[in-house]
Amino acid sequence: MSPIVEYDKTIYLDHAATTPLDPEVLAVMMPYFDGRYGNASSMYASGRRSGQVLREARQAVAEILNALPEEIIFTGSGTEADNMAILGVARANRTAGDHIIISSIEHKAVTESAKKLEREGFSVSVLPVGRDGLVSVEACLALITSRTTLVSVMYANNEIGTIEPIRELADAVRKLRGANPFPLFHTDACQAAGALSLDVQELGVDLMSLNGSKIYGPKGVGALYKKRGVRIDPVIVGGEQEMSLRAGTESVPLIVGFAEALKRADDGREGESRRLSVLRDYLIERLRKEIPGLVVNGHLEKRLPNNVHVSIPHVEGESMLLMLDTHGIEAGTGSACSAHDLKPSHVLAAIGQDADLMHGSVRFSLGKPSTREQMDRVMEVFPEVVRYLTSISALTAITSKR
Repeated sequence: MSPIVEYDKTIYLDHAATTPLDPEVLAVMMPYFDGRYGNASSMYASGRRSGQVLREARQAVAEILNALPEEIIFTGSGTEADNMAILGVARANRTAGDHIIISSIEHKAVTESAKKLEREGFSVSVLPVGRDGLVSVEACLALITSRTTLVSVMYANNEIGTIEPIRELADAVRKLRGANPFPLFHTDACQAAGALSLDVQELGVDLMSLNGSKIYGPKGVGALYKKRGVRIDPVIVGGEQEMSLRAGTESVPLIVGFAEALKRADDGREGESRRLSVLRDYLIERLRKEIPGLVVNGHLEKRLPNNVHVSIPHVEGESMLLMLDTHGIEAGTGSACSAHDLKPSHVLAAIGQDADLMHGSVRFSLGKPSTREQMDRVMEVFPEVVRYLTSISALTAITSKR
């Protein structure tokens, strides 16, 4: 039985946006909200105790990543970790080069950081993807110049679920640079945690971003793995916390919760991934059979075990979501960080999807509470929603022609 509580019989299928807080993670956090409140930077007893707890959390995260404790920087989110990696590396190493490469399907935390660097005079190249969302190692290498200091490709896409060949990419970049320190390789692994290996030695990455809200941990906390020797400029200044790379009093309860959630996610990774893959494939199979014209986005095999992202012609994604919501089914259109932005998804544009389909996208992202019965309930409701909205769309089109 899953420890995650399901309230009011709502079928929650937006785990890629955020996950509920595991009650066992909350239990580990609770003492640090009240009695154990000391500032980890203070010299007196309660501060020293908090400092020890912080060191233990850092050690726990480092063990999961097969890294050193001093290579773990706690942040306020995955977005901040991405900002720190992109802005921090580029600015700290500008004398070595002023060029970075990002993929065309990165999270906005990366793309907006890159745009900020462009305004500062840096050059940014965008690595294209195929129709399944996969990047090419050869295409990546072709973009690297003697002025390239950083390559950033996400581990798994938050919208369409495609898993990128990070190990192969990082290995190719490392071989190309030889004895030179650049370009460094960063990956946003926020969606990968709990589904894929986070072993940084195995992956060969120099920097990796994580967050708590996708692994049944608390919101408002994340981490950046930064390989020893990699220079970055801090994005948040004003204190000496986190090896003088991220100023601000550390939130001990959130960091403790993040470390516990990451451990639980990694421990259960293989079994939960197998379970969710079966449910994912079952839902995809039924969707393709029962909804004419439906397109499954992303790679069908190199795909996160919990991701089902589809596009349907002639209907609006927002309308589908609102109607699903009236039936107690909560899903997403793609990136939760831009859910109120009606612009077409840059990820779907990057894979070459036409405008009509782009606007009719829905993402079902499964999680610990997800069951086959829930998938059956979705298939009771969703095809009817599509048929209804398609009929309205057709009627509107006929009326507009009169």
